[in-house]
Amino acid sequence: MLDYAYRIPNVPYLFLGREGIMRTTASSDDPWLRRVLLPNYQVQEAAKYAQISPQTVINWQKGAAGPTLAPREHRAPLNYMQLIEIAVVAALRKEGVLLKRIREAREYIQRTLQSEFPFAEYRFKTDGQRLFNDYADFVGPHKGRGKLVRPDQQGQLAWSAVIGRLKEFEYERKRIVTRWRVAGPDSPIRIDPRVSFGAPMIKGIPTWAIKGRWDAEEDPEEIADDFSLRKADVIAALVFEGIHRDQLRKWLH
Repeated sequence: MLDYAYRIPNVPYLFLGREGIMRTTASSDDPWLRRVLLPNYQVQEAAKYAQISPQTVINWQKGAAGPTLAPREHRAPLNYMQLIEIAVVAALRKEGVLLKRIREAREYIQRTLQSEFPFAEYRFKTDGQRLFNDYADFVGPHKGRGKLVRPDQQGQLAWSAVIGRLKEFEYERKRIVTRWRVAGPDSPIRIDPRVSFGAPMIKGIPTWAIKGRWDAEEDPEEIADDFSLRKADVIAALVFEGIHRDQLRKWLH
């Protein structure tokens, strides 16, 4: 049960955004941070990973009612932050959240916290209809404990015992999504900008490399043994790379 109160003041707490990431990477000991703004993904790839159509990605970038994603030059590849924004928006839509509310939440976080990539930089919660952020994102970890913010309602405060997080995304100390479980929370396939240059992978092995071994007519058991993976992981990678389960039937048990 939610109880709404007053709106929070427009007081940024911490943000990254393009300039923030660039400042962070300039003095960081983490080389992977330098890669999150490099154009590395085609729209078709991002759509495949998020299980949506390429046209949907384009629509979200150029919506008639306003963009839901950060702008992109025509036919330009996507960077890691843009990829994650697509992934988060796709996950929210699958949860049932209206695109209008997603767009309003993005506009509020972008304006209030000066974030260019809100969905890649802040943890969102949802009850399937509305969006929430931790109040601590706005005022600091010691002041906002136990409170939530409605970014799709201009920062209205809310209290709730249980609101679901998007379990596909993991965050670490740099405040950005550092791991995306691409095929769902229970999938072994990850995208992590620190590993394999952000390619989909299982335990550090890119899924394209696993498929390459399949194309060379090696069976999943041989591939698993060579890469020290479980046979189930190899099969998951092959299915992710477009190999039909019928072709893998003899190895499914």
